[in-house]
Amino acid sequence: MPPHPTAQNPSAPNPSAGAASVSVVVIGYDDAAHVADAVRSALAQGPVVREVIAVDDCSTDGSDTVLAGLAERDRRLRVIRRASNSGGCGTPRNDGLDAASAPYVMFLDSDDVLPPGAAAALLAAAERHGAEVASGLCVRRELPSGREVPWQPELYAKARLVARPELRTRLVHDTLCVNKLYRTGFLRGHGIRFPEGRFVYEDFVFTARVLAAGPRIALVPDTVYVWHVRRAAARLSISLDRSGITNWQARMEAHRQAVEILRDAPGPGGKRLARAARAKFIDHGLRMYARELTARGEEYRREWWALTRAYLETFDAADLDAAPAPGRVIARVVLASEQPRDLGRLKQVAARPARLAPPYPRAADGTPVWAADLPQVTLEHLLVRPMRLLPLAVDGELRPRAGGSRLTLRLRELYGRVAAAGPDTVDVELVHRHSGSPGLRRTAAFGPERPGETWTADVLLDLGSLDGGVWDLRLRVRFADGTTRESTVHAVAGPGLLRRTVVPNGRHGVLLVQPYATQAGNLSVRLAPGVRGVAGVAKRRLTRLADSLKGSLRGSLGVSLGRASGR
Repeated sequence: MPPHPTAQNPSAPNPSAGAASVSVVVIGYDDAAHVADAVRSALAQGPVVREVIAVDDCSTDGSDTVLAGLAERDRRLRVIRRASNSGGCGTPRNDGLDAASAPYVMFLDSDDVLPPGAAAALLAAAERHGAEVASGLCVRRELPSGREVPWQPELYAKARLVARPELRTRLVHDTLCVNKLYRTGFLRGHGIRFPEGRFVYEDFVFTARVLAAGPRIALVPDTVYVWHVRRAAARLSISLDRSGITNWQARMEAHRQAVEILRDAPGPGGKRLARAARAKFIDHGLRMYARELTARGEEYRREWWALTRAYLETFDAADLDAAPAPGRVIARVVLASEQPRDLGRLKQVAARPARLAPPYPRAADGTPVWAADLPQVTLEHLLVRPMRLLPLAVDGELRPRAGGSRLTLRLRELYGRVAAAGPDTVDVELVHRHSGSPGLRRTAAFGPERPGETWTADVLLDLGSLDGGVWDLRLRVRFADGTTRESTVHAVAGPGLLRRTVVPNGRHGVLLVQPYATQAGNLSVRLAPGVRGVAGVAKRRLTRLADSLKGSLRGSLGVSLGRASGR
């Protein structure tokens, strides 16, 4: 298409900026259940929005009918229906970008929403600073609970202008395209587009292209995007559907391209951003997928290990040194071993906060190392790291009982650092998983179990005083030298542990208590109070068992029919 009128000078403020200055591009495919909410949230941004461009990627579920009905009621909505499905998110976003007529453009996915005032806040910041990009806080909203978790909150703690991206290298951590406002002429003038077709993690590449062009970026603390997380959806989003190895391959390829784009940017700033992007990969992507390895099959593990090892071999020593310690250790273990190993320990190191489970070997010269047969993976940073950042290992056993459940905590030594600090007390807090509200708070004293090796504390918890749902355990370990360390509890499996128990309770009559290990191995507890709550859990369990049995029978019947028909 011909160049946009402002493309000759993409950094100059557009004289038409002001009211009706924003185009919002909404993309969707087979999302008739949610697309109306997304479009309405964009239209509700008020007079700053000139148009909402809904790009339907050839849906088959009636999304086009929903959009047509909305367009009849608001002339600002323009609908573009693709003749064929693109297979990804990049192509429909490019279609919307090509069609945008306003000086600024935003992107919105059909299953998310813009909170009130988002476009106005971003536009005001962009105009105030003459910035090509304005970026704000995104929150991940868990559905159906409604619990919100901020995305990269460190970037958006306060309003600021970043004159050049390399002056704030943490920008590479926010790879989302949807919590940002872009000057349309800037994108067109620099030829910044999304990868076309079926390209997963297209945001990585697009964001790298934006940063490589060196824009002025205005950061605002306002919440400007609500990312809906539907873990129980029949069709998981890309970020949640990580069960297949192709997802990891796609993530590495997108990251590789992003790093190349940054590295090839003019000036030294691009190389700084490329190094920061590699450090981010180690600290975020590598840790996230390493946490899940114990839940994957043997074939997946072997392939993941080989692919990851090959990719990490393209990193240099400075890339690894720039990454935070937990991810750096995982990367070095992968590089040092040709076959998957120590997955349980790696899972704990990958947790947030990180834990380093025993053993704690040393090399011949006394240097802490990962394992006796991997002396090249050194852990000397543990000897000087502040206590508040040490990967302390605290194991926990929760035994439900009438009158109070007993939580036994076991703190392990870590190369002499724990004994030197002097374990004193531990604050235990139970936090509701979905609402984030605190529940019980208890403090207990640590006592030596095996001198110089482990310390234990017993905490009595009145779980009956809590509401039903899932409760996560959080700790603050206090030491005699005045230092503290926040941590989680590693769930210990064993006879009589991590199983459902129904106990008498004065408040509810009965209480079902189920301690369990999360994906990261942390100890959490699920509560179902009263006869109705216990019956509900039993009913859901029976339903799952029945569904599983039906699936097995259908599979067996299908095999039998296939054999009978000669397939």
